[in-house]
Amino acid sequence: MIETHLRKELKEKFIIDFSPSEKLYFLTKAKEAILIKGYRAGEDLFHYCYFLTLRDRFRKVSTFKDEGFLRFLLVEGTKDLDEAIKLYEEKLEKNKLNETKIEGYRFLEYFLE
Repeated sequence: MIETHLRKELKEKFIIDFSPSEKLYFLTKAKEAILIKGYRAGEDLFHYCYFLTLRDRFRKVSTFKDEGFLRFLLVEGTKDLDEAIKLYEEKLEKNKLNETKIEGYRFLEYFLE
C-alpha cells in the first residue's frame, strides 16, 4: 500500500470515471510527474493527473458547426481545469522528492491493481 494512504474513493473514482485510454493517459502523466518532475505521490498528484486527464478529454470533444452553448461550456470548463491543474502543480512543486522514488512506484502500482 502507498505510504501516503490514498483514500479508496480516489481509486474508485479513477476506475469509474475514466475509459481505458484515459486510464493509460492518467498513468502516463503520473509516471512523468514522478520520474521526470520529481513530484511526491499522494492525493495532490492524483488530483493533478485527474484534472490533466479531464482537460485531455475536453480537448477531444469537438463542437459540430456553431453549437455555441457547447463551445461555451468547453471553454469555461477548460479554464476551470487549467486553474485546478496550476494549483496542484504549485503544491507539488513545493514538495518535490529529494529522496528515493519508491513511493512513486507504489502509487503507480496501486492504480494498476
